[in-house]
Amino acid sequence: MKAFHTTFLKKIALAAIMAIFFYYTFVFINLGTIWLMNTGIVKELLLVFLFLLTTFWLHEKISRFFSANPFPKLPAFANPLAEAATVIVLSLLLCLLCVYLPTFLVMPNVEILPLRARLGFVVGAIISLFFYYFVERQRQQKQLQEEFLRTEQLQKENFKAQLEALKSQVNPHFLFNSLNILSSLIYKNQDLAARFLGQLADVYRALLDSGGKELVPLQKELELANAYLYLIKTRFGESIAFEVTVPPEVLSLQLVPTAVQMLLENAVKHNGATTTRPLKIRIYTAADYLVVENTLQPRLHPESTTKIGLQNIANRYKFLTDQQVQVEQTDAAFIVRLPLLKVE
Repeated sequence: MKAFHTTFLKKIALAAIMAIFFYYTFVFINLGTIWLMNTGIVKELLLVFLFLLTTFWLHEKISRFFSANPFPKLPAFANPLAEAATVIVLSLLLCLLCVYLPTFLVMPNVEILPLRARLGFVVGAIISLFFYYFVERQRQQKQLQEEFLRTEQLQKENFKAQLEALKSQVNPHFLFNSLNILSSLIYKNQDLAARFLGQLADVYRALLDSGGKELVPLQKELELANAYLYLIKTRFGESIAFEVTVPPEVLSLQLVPTAVQMLLENAVKHNGATTTRPLKIRIYTAADYLVVENTLQPRLHPESTTKIGLQNIANRYKFLTDQQVQVEQTDAAFIVRLPLLKVE
């Protein structure tokens, strides 16, 4: 919103400066002086200002329209011609509606000479084309370039997140524990072993499916989290307690992929857990945030870490929204709040 206000104020300032410049240029051409000011001139200046301000606003709409390639079947040379023709036709219409028609209504005593009217239409079209191609089009191209760079950086962050998530799952330690658990379950409880293997496959599948995506629905992210929680629960038993409280109406909201799984992994990695003092992990919603909270009971000998998990999540959000990931640590708990986004 702040950027919008800044852009709008810049357009107002530019329109005001250009209105004065062009008006007194015409005055000098016709009268040989610029030292004129009266009520009639103020009214005419306001009409020129209105014409320029409306022109700038309309240029933004035209640029967006043609940037979307609205006529894909037209030959390559025809689209620029159609774009220029649109700018000229609309500038002539604006000149009529914003300058000559109000002049006729507000100042009926002012005589509008045909030569002056034709000159006004021609100069108005030239001014409109100039500002369109040297101001609006340049701004649009810069904006598209920034969007491209933003998307490229976001893809790098997503790739980094996917890589870290996969590395954390396929490291020898994780595979060794998972295979040991699976091996013991095969002899003790084949049904439980089959379910464990299915959940393990679900974790890998969800990680691979989320690769390259900017956002995923909360429902999909919770499916990955639940599969991962099952693996952890099978491994640690009663040493870890989970509580997931998410109302159905927020399941369609979006968040960055694998974020919850990475937070769960960090909670287990950095905190100790015993049956007498279990690690408690809660997943719930508060306002427009998904909250992942775990009791704080640091390990005496913590596992090694790359220390990029939280930063990676925060970076990916930064490219998508102004809402920030909130991290809070108290004496008893470590809390991370992930923004839930509405995507049209």
